Amino acid sequence: RAPSSGAMLWASLGLVATCTASFKGLGSQGFWVFPWFSITVVAVLWTLWWQSLLFLLVSLLNVGLWHHCYRTNPEHWGWVCVGWHHDTAKAIAATSKLVHRKLGLAWFPHARAAAPVPSAPAPAAGEVVVVRTAKWTGERLSVAETLKLEEGQPHKGEITVILDPSVQHQALLGFGTALTEASARVCGALGSAGRERLVDAYFCKRTGLGFNIGRLHMNACDFSDGNWSCCEQEGDMELSSFSIARYEETILPLVRRAAQASGAPLTLLASPWSPPKWMKENEAMCHPDAGSPHKDKPGKLKKSCRAAWAKHYVRFAEALRDAGLPLWGFTVQNEPDNPAAWEHCLYSPTEERDFIRDHLGPAIEASGLDLKLVGWDHNRDDLFLRAHTIYSDPEAARYVWGMGWHWYGDPRYEFWADRAGQVCFDNVRAVHELRPDKHLLVTETCQEFGPHLGDWSTAERYAEGIIRDFNNFAEAWIDWNMVLDQEGGPNHKGNKCAAPIIADTDRDQVIFQPSYYAFGQFSRHLQPDARRILCAANRDCLETTAFANPDGTIALVVLNQTRFTRGFCIVVEGRLARTVALPHSITTYVLRRPAAATAGAP
Repeated sequence: RAPSSGAMLWASLGLVATCTASFKGLGSQGFWVFPWFSITVVAVLWTLWWQSLLFLLVSLLNVGLWHHCYRTNPEHWGWVCVGWHHDTAKAIAATSKLVHRKLGLAWFPHARAAAPVPSAPAPAAGEVVVVRTAKWTGERLSVAETLKLEEGQPHKGEITVILDPSVQHQALLGFGTALTEASARVCGALGSAGRERLVDAYFCKRTGLGFNIGRLHMNACDFSDGNWSCCEQEGDMELSSFSIARYEETILPLVRRAAQASGAPLTLLASPWSPPKWMKENEAMCHPDAGSPHKDKPGKLKKSCRAAWAKHYVRFAEALRDAGLPLWGFTVQNEPDNPAAWEHCLYSPTEERDFIRDHLGPAIEASGLDLKLVGWDHNRDDLFLRAHTIYSDPEAARYVWGMGWHWYGDPRYEFWADRAGQVCFDNVRAVHELRPDKHLLVTETCQEFGPHLGDWSTAERYAEGIIRDFNNFAEAWIDWNMVLDQEGGPNHKGNKCAAPIIADTDRDQVIFQPSYYAFGQFSRHLQPDARRILCAANRDCLETTAFANPDGTIALVVLNQTRFTRGFCIVVEGRLARTVALPHSITTYVLRRPAAATAGAP
């Protein structure tokens, strides 16, 4: 469609923000990159958001110009490419923030003011209830229609999704989110009605997403109010000064309210970002100050503190148990291969293996606490390397419940990702094949660089990731921050991100992002302890996964990321139902087999 005056304003704001970012980010090289850089960014903005043919042609022209830059200045190409993606992301985030502040949600058609989502009706025998979230129709977890399963076979060449409930795989542990200090602060900044709506939206099974898992940061993380730990007293190897008083201020009240909304205790997983600074070689939880005498030392755990740090996990679990919130388990370390600007602690594959084998595993075992231990907790690209290293040592492997990972590193969404591709979905299946007796779960996901208000592509990223990871034997999916403010924070290191729910604390408004509804297409219909069943489509345009629920229903989720409507048929046990997958839609088909088909079935 033709660009409106609003589109012109959006693009102009993007141009101004990008010009500033390009000069700041590219420095002395900006003079030769700037003209093509700015024109390309504006063209991309127009092409993505306003589908303008004119600017598509301009974008194609600038591909040639960028190629010319590569040919004439190849030594700068990699640096310029990363800088371009980085500054484009900053420009879009800044523009989005400005537009929302001035004009509100009206300019973000895919974001919605929060409202309870009614439950879909349960299907009768032989029925299929269709629940859909679609980009262009405005449907959000909407019941679209009810189909009948009829005897028959698909036509030759017809797009088909086949289900076989007799072939079953992993059981579903559930879905969850991270109850960070930032999320707790944002939640507390809302009025009482907003707070209730927010918590129910995630954890209520009737009108929310029905999440049953919560992730906690042990000690501070970047989404904390500054830098702190549970044991600040330097050299306190016995942890006599250990305290979770900080958690009782904001985080634990939120956890209790979430459990109340859920109607059952949450499955709580804790992850450390950093030990107390006195346990680190560089004497800092984040990077040391420029003037620190330890600034050149790595952000690793001191060998002399390994036993004390292992004891810290046990003390943390005991303190939460005494507070009435027992932990389900720990990850060994959040992002152990990331020397980030925020809290971190680095472990090589062998260092993590040895810490588990010699310290953490024995400490947890000696405590008598029933705690699961999850390795890696970083991106998929090196998931197999880490799993192979740990599982190759039988003594270390016996302490480990399974492996967890984050989704970062997709060059379609992260500017810093290797253009060669480091998403590596197949690594998840490879780890399952390595040790099919162990477990797999996603421990952190979010979209970086600001709140991404109303961004539909983030919803499709979630749906694609959930489908592909579940099909590769993942048992749970845990998102990052439960809620963030309208700027994607607070974050004490400026690492602003998106969340499925954004709270506009200035307007006391709770906003559902497209990603919230994407989650609901799964979590509202895939029940804990559901079993993944065999599911296959005969065309790549449809991405699918399916689970058999404990209540006897089957939930099939279909993602269509294309711009075309796709007619297809669902085939199960000799019966079929014909339907359509709308362009850019996520659709859940909840069906109950006829009574004759379920006799003696699994």
